[in-house]
Amino acid sequence: MSDRSYRFTHAVTRRPSASIIRGLRAVDTGNPDLALMQRHHADYIAALKAAGAEVIELEALDAYPDSVFVEDTALCLPQGAVIMRPGAPSRLGEAAEMAPVLERLYSTVRRIEGEDSFIEGGDILVTEREILVGRSARTNAEGVAELARLVADWGHKVRELHTPPGVLHFKTDCSLMDAETVLSTDRLAASGCFRDYRVIPVAAGEEASANAIRFNDSLLFPAGFPRTRDRLVDAGYAVTEIGNSECAKIDGGMSCLSLRFTPS
Repeated sequence: MSDRSYRFTHAVTRRPSASIIRGLRAVDTGNPDLALMQRHHADYIAALKAAGAEVIELEALDAYPDSVFVEDTALCLPQGAVIMRPGAPSRLGEAAEMAPVLERLYSTVRRIEGEDSFIEGGDILVTEREILVGRSARTNAEGVAELARLVADWGHKVRELHTPPGVLHFKTDCSLMDAETVLSTDRLAASGCFRDYRVIPVAAGEEASANAIRFNDSLLFPAGFPRTRDRLVDAGYAVTEIGNSECAKIDGGMSCLSLRFTPS
């Protein structure tokens, strides 16, 4: 079993823009504090660098309030990148902005192009053996099918799943810890989607901690969830806690803030 699903050399991030207060959200719990978000973002970049990443930090895009969440714009694999087609119409331009960035880093860049296809990176969990894609309000069956066709000749198998009702993205409720292990909420794990993996359950009441990042030997984890953190530490992971209070107000988590890969 390899470890290419969590060992990377590069990460792409984008600075949060002042327009972030207009970011999409399922429930309005107040606008993000831009200054605090920027401090958290700086901590996030520092943690990626400490984990061994060469970080490419893109300029803020004021025209796109949600553009700090770069993960939704592309899927980065060892063989190449695939530009997504976000399910929120206001975010389509973000994918177009990311395409030339990845074209400078990858020799092969493909695109989701079907007018009826919608898919966002937040619904995609890449493991060593397969690519799990959860259908959601932002990712439809056509998008999943098109992705499966685009990555088939790269040797990747796509398995279509369903994101729980009321959950924005599949990875809102899960993240990859290592080749055999997934951190997951009970509501997602109960579906049986991780039956072939070891599952570390998040603590009750700490469901928002399910979205974390394994980057090389480090685990980037949102601050404020001590019981889940302790479970991960007890399991042997090197946890780095990072503030995420402001991104959480617009449904963002650790993985949303970067594209992580080794360029081909």
